[in-house]
Amino acid sequence: MANSYDCIIIGGGAAGLMAAITASGCGKKTLLLEKGNRCGRKIAITGKGRCNVTNNCTEEEFFSNIPVNPRFLFSAYSRFNSQDCMDFFERLGVPLKTERGNRVFPVSDKAQDIVRALEQACKDNGVETVFSRATEILTQDGAAVGVKCGGKVYNAPSVLIATGGSSYPGTGSDGDGYRLAEAVGHTVTDLKPSLVPIVSDDDHCAEMTGLSLKNVNLTLKDTLKNKTVFSETGEMLFTHFGVSGPLVLSASSHIPSIESGRYIFYIDLKPALDEKKLNERILRDFGEIPNRIFANSLSKLLPSKMIPVAVRLSGIDGNKQVNSVTKQERARLVSLLKSFPVHILDFRPIAEAIVTSGGVKVSEVSPKTMESKLVKGLYFAGEILDVDGYTGGFNLQIAFSTGRCAGFNMAAE
Repeated sequence: MANSYDCIIIGGGAAGLMAAITASGCGKKTLLLEKGNRCGRKIAITGKGRCNVTNNCTEEEFFSNIPVNPRFLFSAYSRFNSQDCMDFFERLGVPLKTERGNRVFPVSDKAQDIVRALEQACKDNGVETVFSRATEILTQDGAAVGVKCGGKVYNAPSVLIATGGSSYPGTGSDGDGYRLAEAVGHTVTDLKPSLVPIVSDDDHCAEMTGLSLKNVNLTLKDTLKNKTVFSETGEMLFTHFGVSGPLVLSASSHIPSIESGRYIFYIDLKPALDEKKLNERILRDFGEIPNRIFANSLSKLLPSKMIPVAVRLSGIDGNKQVNSVTKQERARLVSLLKSFPVHILDFRPIAEAIVTSGGVKVSEVSPKTMESKLVKGLYFAGEILDVDGYTGGFNLQIAFSTGRCAGFNMAAE
């Protein structure tokens, strides 16, 4: 029969490429359908273009970084874990390195090296690639039999949907897979952005637009439960809409749903100093410039863009000479520098998120094979599933593990 294959993979991202390499490596005639003009577009922009391939951590640490449906991944991850992933890319000729937080990157710091290695492995295994949009999963008697794509029909007893989520639609993740899944009876859970910048209604965020903070500690507090839900040291950025940067993206995945006023960020601008030592530092600084006004006295402590904001929020008269600043006023300044507040209003749009939280309901998919429990021969892998992790290489590892699992089991059909 014309256009007949053993396996059809829809989506040329991390999960789809891994599945295609795996199925074709088992000797199966494999077709990869990618609606864009090239594969791996989202891989190419991850990690600021460096590609955080995985996280070099223990199994226990891996699952502690999967907040949504971690149990679903037990089987897939045990068969292709972080070490397996690193070995896989090293065998493909991409040397890797482990950095802070056990994040794994190519030694070259070029995400494109990962993309090229995956594409070359597909070519070496004889994977046929068609750049066209899949519009329908074809079924017969409750089983997948092919895919309609670009006005053509491609036949196969095994079909994988690995189209990603709804984040970064410019890379091809625009929700197509959810529509394909729902059309054959699958349930898609509520979708929300994860690893996403945060909107704040604090005027001072816009006032400090473009200011990047390094080596600060960001704490996220749930005021409803009076509980700290995230606290980590690193980098962040003020923007015209609120805050962004690595710390903010990580913290965002700890917010199950936005309720205005419920969550607040507190920034410790001087995490290396406790309150006593910070107070002593301020006293020393003031002692060197006793007659200078408060508004002009903080250049050794804070970046220039932050000084007017800190003066205002401290409640200390900016025109007061520092030798007149009281102990109580100094205590307020110390408190502000140790817990600078940013009130959270909302997530930025899902199109700006690194990851889509939510997806195809995992109770409708076999965790051992990634095969649909509703449609025989239909498989799912990667971000389309209702599974997601924190930042640090965990989401790409999910894609590689589930793609590997699906590819093997498609080949076993």
